[in-house]
This record gives sequence, structure tokens and C-alpha cells, in this order.
Amino acid sequence: MKYTKSNFMMSVLGIIIYITDLIVDIWVSVRFFHEGQYVFGVLMVCFMLFGTLVVQCFSYSWFKADLKKAGLESQHCFLLLHCLQGGIFTRYWFALKNGYHVAFKYSSKTGNFLEEKIDPHKEVIDRVTDLSMLRLFETYLEGCPQLVLQLYICLEHGQGNISQYAAIMVSCCAISWSTVDYQIALRKSLPDKNTLIGPCPKSTYFFYKFFTLLSWMLSVVLLLFLNVNIALCLLLFLWFLGILWAFKNQTQFCASVSMEFLYRIVVGFILIFTFFNIKGQNTKCPMSCYYIVRVLATLGTLIVLWVCPLSIFNSDYFIPISIVIALTLLLGIIFLIVYYGTFHPNRSEETKPDEIDGKPMQIDCRMKYFLME
Repeated sequence: MKYTKSNFMMSVLGIIIYITDLIVDIWVSVRFFHEGQYVFGVLMVCFMLFGTLVVQCFSYSWFKADLKKAGLESQHCFLLLHCLQGGIFTRYWFALKNGYHVAFKYSSKTGNFLEEKIDPHKEVIDRVTDLSMLRLFETYLEGCPQLVLQLYICLEHGQGNISQYAAIMVSCCAISWSTVDYQIALRKSLPDKNTLIGPCPKSTYFFYKFFTLLSWMLSVVLLLFLNVNIALCLLLFLWFLGILWAFKNQTQFCASVSMEFLYRIVVGFILIFTFFNIKGQNTKCPMSCYYIVRVLATLGTLIVLWVCPLSIFNSDYFIPISIVIALTLLLGIIFLIVYYGTFHPNRSEETKPDEIDGKPMQIDCRMKYFLME
């Protein structure tokens, strides 16, 4: 398990994307207020605050847990940084600082892993995995509602320009890629898990998430046009079911009861948009049920809108939307079947950590309780 120079460059790219995404979100919010679209502006700000506040809570909780595990006292400066919404930047600073040392300066000649208490490569990989998990939380808590809002605004006007369509596609790709990046980082941090190797498994997983996500987002937007109250009640009901599923599985992600409760709320919210194995167990049956319900809900939405067409959509505009929803859903299910039937890491022979002399390999870490697929 090594943290390579290419891994370091990906971490650098990660913080660049994070800063760019933050600037774009602020710019879009300001533009809404400037154009007098105060409702959309307020919604954008609320989505941003919801995502970043939850992420800062988890980040500080993990800092406290790591300091406690190392036998150190919790430092108030970390609390202040997180209150100022600087938790992610702090984590990137430590990850890049240690990652640069490990990737460019560390040599096996300078130390012996078996004699050290902590493998420096493993330590950096764990930091990067924490960041990937936090970015995943923020992507779904903030990015998914923003994408729904973008689609709603685009379809409300009956037609969109190329820049609007490009922004929507980029947002959907960013959400899907954050999921792929998270899976890669998570599996790399766990020695007893097979990793995603090669472009085929990664691209198949990406397109599975991309198409199922886009299809569901468009369906949700059509429901919002049909009746906002019904659509919101449906989403809240799905959120509630997701939370119940997390409680039923008795997740053990956080050390404190309050943070575990927050974690299950976040898991429930993520399950509105995509499926995750929240306990690392065999979920063939739950996943099948999840996507059967997704297919039925999507088809039901299209049937209702065909029977009771909306006045804002003419047939020349609604037919292409219906085709896109049905086609993306079909492609998403196909990529899902291909991924789990051919490319899923668990299909290969189960890997086990090599036995070594000296200090045994430790896998009792926070990452083993992360969302797994």
C-alpha cells in the first residue's frame, strides 16, 4: 500500500476542484440575487450551508477522535477553524504536506515499516480517504439539490442554452465522479478489500451512477412541475425510509451517539438519490428492491404526465424529455448489471493482508465503517 506521486497530483487536483466549485456556487448565488430571483438565491445559499455545516461537524469529530486515539488533547484551534468553515482546507493542508513528504522524499531506506508504529503511506492514504468521504457528503447534500434546482430552472423556461446544458452535465459528472473517487480511495485504504483496478471497472461504475442519477433527477423535476407539495412529500418520505434503513442496519460509524444519529440522517438523504451498501454486507436483495422501486417511480411519473400533461410543456418538448429519462434509466440499469456481474472487485478471489513478521497489520480504523459498494 503506497501513496504515489500520481496520488499526490490527484490530491492537488482535488483541492483545485473544491475551490473552483466553491467559487462557482458563490457566483451563481450572487447572480440569482442580482437578477432578482431571490427564492433561487436563498435556496442555493441554504443548500451550501446545509452541506458545509454537516461536513464541518464530521471533520471536527474525526479530528477529536484521531487526537484522542493518539493520546493528545483536543486543540481549540481546530474547533475555531471548523467554525470558520475551514475544516476541509485544514485537512487538505495536512494531506498535501504529509503526502508530498511521503511521495517525493520518503524512502524505504529512511525507515522500516515493521519498526515504525505508523506506516507513513497508510497514514496519508487514511487522510485522503477522510477527505474523499467528506467530499462525498458535501456532493450529495449540496450538489444534488443544486442540480435539481438547475434542471428546474432550465426546464421552466422551456428551452436552455448550451452553457446551461453544459453546466448540468458537468454537475452530474462531478457527483458521479466523486462517488467513483470515494470508492477508489476507500478500497485502497482497507487492506482486506480488493481495489478498483483499470479503466473498465471505473468507467462502468461511473456511467452506472451517472445515468441512474440523471434519470432520477429529471423525474424529480417533472414531479415538482406537476405538484411541488406532492414532490416534496415524496422526497421526505424517501428520506425517512432511508433513515429507517440506516437504523435497521445499526450502523456503527461514529463514536458518539449524537454523531451517529447525524450520520444516519445523512445516509438517509444520500439514499434518496443513489444506493449505497451502508454496512458492508451482501445487499443483492436490497439493491434489487431499491432499483425496482426506482424504475416503478420513474415510469409512474411519466405515465401520470402523459395522462395529465402540463401546460408549460408542449408535446415537441415533453417527448424528448421522456425519451431521455427512459433511455438514461435503461442505460444506468445496464451499466449496473455489467459492473456487478463482471467488474465488481468482490467477484475476484478475496484478498487478505499478507502475513508479516513483527507488528501485525492494523485495519481497525474508521474507514471500515464507511459506505461500501
